[in-house]
Amino acid sequence: MKTVAVIGGGPAGLMAAEVLSQHGVHVDLYEAKPSIGRKFLVAGKGGMNLTHAEPFESFIARYGPRPDQVRPLLEAFGPDDVRAWCHKLGIETIVGVSGRVFPKDMKAFPLLQRWLERLRNSGVNLHTRHRWQGWDQDGALLFETPSGPCSIRPDATVMTLGGASWPRLGSDGAWVPVLTQQGIDIAPLQPSNCGFDVNWSDHFRERNAGAPLKSVVLKFANSAGEVFERQGSCVVTKNGLEGGLIYAASALIRDEIAAHRSATIALDLAPNRTLEKLIERLSVPRGSRTISSHLRSKVNIKGVANGLLREFAAESLTDPTRLAHAIKALTIPLTAARPIAESISTAGGVRLESLNEWMMVKSQPGLFCAGEMLDWEAPTGGYLLTACFASGRVAGQGALAWVNR
Repeated sequence: MKTVAVIGGGPAGLMAAEVLSQHGVHVDLYEAKPSIGRKFLVAGKGGMNLTHAEPFESFIARYGPRPDQVRPLLEAFGPDDVRAWCHKLGIETIVGVSGRVFPKDMKAFPLLQRWLERLRNSGVNLHTRHRWQGWDQDGALLFETPSGPCSIRPDATVMTLGGASWPRLGSDGAWVPVLTQQGIDIAPLQPSNCGFDVNWSDHFRERNAGAPLKSVVLKFANSAGEVFERQGSCVVTKNGLEGGLIYAASALIRDEIAAHRSATIALDLAPNRTLEKLIERLSVPRGSRTISSHLRSKVNIKGVANGLLREFAAESLTDPTRLAHAIKALTIPLTAARPIAESISTAGGVRLESLNEWMMVKSQPGLFCAGEMLDWEAPTGGYLLTACFASGRVAGQGALAWVNR
């Protein structure tokens, strides 16, 4: 019987193992951590967002500068396929008002439990606490295990080692120098879906760290003329800003900071009021009221929004027109992306150009790569997970064809 080693117990690795085991291949799956799917479970806290129900062409466009390279993967296993696959596991799915797709119970654990049960029933051997160390001189895979070092020589290998975000869950990027030494082309790993640093004053940080900014519009234009504008929510942290709205713009902002050392965003703190209406309301004499009381009573600006105005537009507080303009477009300079270990996902990795259409490394026949360790990125909203499923499935099919060639 042909044997394939799958290294990495995330969704891409599990999907590759599923494809192979269903076609008579002996599969050993190796995971460095004590349990399988740790990041998958943590990502599912608060709702397991599996994929997105928007039209396929809109879905493809979410993959930044890489839609053409990612397209074949998603055509092979796209959003509709993800839902059908869940249903075969006995997991019903629902579509939220935003188009995001979730398990009906919103939980990741039941899905993972049923998936692992199916894999075991298909003969997949799951080896935890097996950390891949590279290859020996004869080309055997080396692992550090609780019983000491071991080596294996499968007929093919599928690597799904993740990026470098959330390293405590297993994605630590330790594979990068090992593959680089083998001559495999790796784009540097960078934070994606990440927060950014802001040089808050001590006073603002102490009073507002942890406060949410709800229903604001973020506007950002980079030096190349690309424009991002979206309404949503974010959170003030002790270091800067994070949350869904910031993550959605993070790739553009990150690249701008890399090129110019900073990036400036603009927040509309009152998107449901026109500039003219704000000027009219703020021009009402405030009498003995404080500026904070005036902002709260006339235009419902309070709390952290009020603090942001004092932080970045203090000189405009006493001029109704200038204050209204600041409320509609408060500029905030961002100085750096947060460390990659804090990011939800990573950009960079094994360059797609170094792989064939079956995810096999062109310079290393029999070695396949999938998941977040590939050089692509996408926003949150089900796009990350769908591409991991899809690339794992294609890599599994590629490994199957390779061992049966």
